[in-house]
Amino acid sequence: MNNLKKENVFLKQLGNAKAVPVMLVLFLQFVCFLIFAPKVFSGYRIYMSFFQTVPPQLVLALGLTLVITAGEIDLSFASVVAFSGFVFSYVFRATGLAFPALFCALASGALVGVINGVLIARLRVPSIMATLASNFFWGGLTVLLCGGLNWSIKEIRNTFLHTLFVGRIGGIFPAQALWGVGLAVLLWFILNRHRFGESILFIGDNTDVARVMGINVENTKIILFTVNGIIASFAAVLLTLEITNFYTTQGQGFLLPVMAAVFIGGTSISGGEGTIVGTFFGMYIIGSLEAGVVSTGIGGYWVRLTTGLVMAASVIINVNIKSRGKKIIDTIKDSVFFKAFKKE
Repeated sequence: MNNLKKENVFLKQLGNAKAVPVMLVLFLQFVCFLIFAPKVFSGYRIYMSFFQTVPPQLVLALGLTLVITAGEIDLSFASVVAFSGFVFSYVFRATGLAFPALFCALASGALVGVINGVLIARLRVPSIMATLASNFFWGGLTVLLCGGLNWSIKEIRNTFLHTLFVGRIGGIFPAQALWGVGLAVLLWFILNRHRFGESILFIGDNTDVARVMGINVENTKIILFTVNGIIASFAAVLLTLEITNFYTTQGQGFLLPVMAAVFIGGTSISGGEGTIVGTFFGMYIIGSLEAGVVSTGIGGYWVRLTTGLVMAASVIINVNIKSRGKKIIDTIKDSVFFKAFKKE
């Protein structure tokens, strides 16, 4: 009897799991890559490449998930990557110290986040306009401050900070992949098990109801955008450490892939519903597409077309599993194998 109850609970949780569709898409995607490019995807190097290149975008997507869950949007994170990368490189070049550079970079991201939050929560500027203006401002300021020049910080490879954040575990596995996983676990607990996450969900669903529940909507939004600014600056540090170089346009190509990963993962565009796990797998779907498509021999020109198809497939599967999830679970329960297991 206890075993039966456990199985029913498992099936119920499986049906309610928001990340199931995107996990299925990622699995099918890698199956296709294995079929059409077996030499590349049967080895470990391509996967280590994904673990090296995807984490900065993953970190951005995880932070953006919280913002979108609250019914807001942040388009400034691409420029935060450039601005915080500049601050990090500048402080390190000036002092030769890695950890003060890290602190200043995170502080610069927090500054951008606080300004965004005040504009949106206190001055009532729509988040799409406030953060779009912020994106242009901080991107332009970065170019002015560095004079449009790229900076090399190769000396940072000899620091403990470089080993800690982007070193190779066992000489093979990129450490930044573990930082991405760690941040995902932390934000999952915040969103699903912490009062702050509960406030985000209430605000995204209905701000009036949130106020009735005693939630300080304005302060919560300011904190939310500040946290997202810090997370974006952390992504900038990971990226700058990995390439040991700062360039003025870093992060500018991240905007659409990061947003795509959030929505592919199942986070509602209207707010009130978000999934950290879905974003995690969604980012690896987007992050592995280009290399996967090119390795099949089709050609790089097919990447955007394939991305569109995968996004559409993810959304369709997501919608269908949500609407038909109960029927699927009932089918499993009525299956011969499940009944046989119950008898045992």
